[in-house]
Amino acid sequence: MTTTLGISAFFHDSAACLVRDGRIIAAAQEERFSRIKHDAGFPESAIRYCFDAAKISPGDLDHVVFYEKPIRKFDRLMESFLATAPRSLRPFTTAMPSWIKGKLNLRKTLRRRLDQVAGDGRRYGGKIHFVDHHLTHAASAAWTCPWPNAAVLVCDAVGEWATTSLGWSDGQQIQLTHQLRYPHSLGLLYSAFTYFCGFTVNSGEYKLMGLAAYGTPKYAQTIESKLLNIASDGSFRLNQEFFGFVDSLKMTNQRFADVFDQTPRRADEPITDFHRDLAASIQKVTEDILLRTAKHLHRLHAADVLCIAGGVALNGKANGRLMVETPFRKIYVPPAPGDAGGAVGAALLIDRASVNDAAVGDRAISQYSMQNACLGPVYDSQQSSQELRKIGASFRSLTDDALIDEVARRLANGQVVGWMDGPMEFGPRAVGRRSILADPRGEDVRDRMNKAIKFREPFRPFAPVVLADRVTEYFQVSGDFESPWMSFIVPVKAAAGIAPAIIHADGTARVQTLTRDQNPKLYRLIQRFDRLTGCPMLVNTSFNVKDEPIVASPVDAYRCFRKSGMDCCVIQNHLLDKRESC
Repeated sequence: MTTTLGISAFFHDSAACLVRDGRIIAAAQEERFSRIKHDAGFPESAIRYCFDAAKISPGDLDHVVFYEKPIRKFDRLMESFLATAPRSLRPFTTAMPSWIKGKLNLRKTLRRRLDQVAGDGRRYGGKIHFVDHHLTHAASAAWTCPWPNAAVLVCDAVGEWATTSLGWSDGQQIQLTHQLRYPHSLGLLYSAFTYFCGFTVNSGEYKLMGLAAYGTPKYAQTIESKLLNIASDGSFRLNQEFFGFVDSLKMTNQRFADVFDQTPRRADEPITDFHRDLAASIQKVTEDILLRTAKHLHRLHAADVLCIAGGVALNGKANGRLMVETPFRKIYVPPAPGDAGGAVGAALLIDRASVNDAAVGDRAISQYSMQNACLGPVYDSQQSSQELRKIGASFRSLTDDALIDEVARRLANGQVVGWMDGPMEFGPRAVGRRSILADPRGEDVRDRMNKAIKFREPFRPFAPVVLADRVTEYFQVSGDFESPWMSFIVPVKAAAGIAPAIIHADGTARVQTLTRDQNPKLYRLIQRFDRLTGCPMLVNTSFNVKDEPIVASPVDAYRCFRKSGMDCCVIQNHLLDKRESC
């Protein structure tokens, strides 16, 4: 038996994952425990959770692996700083302290922090591995995919040097055969426009994608003619004359601003038609580059399946186009395609390398197929009631049947419901374990939820969770369409008009499909809601408010419920009503 701990940390969205003999035992992001959104620190609490879930201590581990190679990353930083000196003096002096304090000897840092987790118990005495960043992304997709033979596309801001990687997996191995290197990065290009439109880099890109639906891509040609040069195979070169991420602390510079005759928007300034059109333009350019890249990849490595990972794989609009405009029959995106998922990929890589080749057959490969993303902590009914009583919360405990009937009725009457049930999801999407649910039929539901419940920008869309066997009635997808982790934005059909709250400004929706096996309780709730209303879907958004991580514990859920405009909250089989729990 081989047990491997994968760690992602020190950039953003730190996480831990425990793999044992090819099976993911546990995985969680540190932000859910620290309550610091996108927490980049050492994932101590996430690691403790993984140990608790597996009932082990650090001394029981066979391998520990970090999700990138820090010395190669340092080499890229130093080469970039030297090439642009003296302009790069400020970013150089900003970056160096963290490298000198710990990143240059990360092996020592990781061992010291793992010793702190062990305390007086058995410490880890084995080797600490470092693996290529893009390879971890590739493994997080290819080795959790239900189909072992696939082409692989990794696209993000930057790993050590790579920004886009193309390759293949046959279920036994992964080969990355072609790469685009820093500073020519699609992820950094998108982040530059995120910054210019007034959103936070590494967290606001999804806001830019949402805003794009309200604009027209009138600047797409300008972007392609002045800011970059795109080849027919999707490779490109950024014109560094217009960007600042190499030699300054800003993503763009004055020459970039002069192209559009605008200045970067401050977060407190209004969003104008210019920002909407600029968002639509970079979204179109991004989609077009990915389409060319994917078609080229299919020519290199013809396969029925395309696995996508890296932060750019969170662009659901682009994923939706890849699904219908490329030769691939299936597109697979893991639940955590960004850096948090690097912990999963790193652990799978080292676990697979430690298995004797003769022992790896269909049985072992099938264990890598991720059936659901519910890899985090679970609080049973008794634990939840104890936690709620400690903080003085009032609640009613119901049977599953009674709870489903009452919540369905409340939803049909327009109430918004917090829903915490079962193990926590891994990845940025809440898919029915830590969710806020609502009736999608109301014209005012989206505005109410953005303003009074999520406290976020009014242009932000909401996703539907729909019964999988009913999805083709409302959305323009094929009969075998699957989107259990909200990975695809697709056009709606006319029938979806019964659910205006989930239709975005451009007539699309980021769909979650749900089968009974994936979440029996939520499936029954939607069935009951459908019988009451004739609508087989609900609004599903993450159980959090603006600038906070998704809730993890009953206490987190209660506090979020109390501070927001939700009407009631379900925690396991306990129902909290704001009118009764004041």
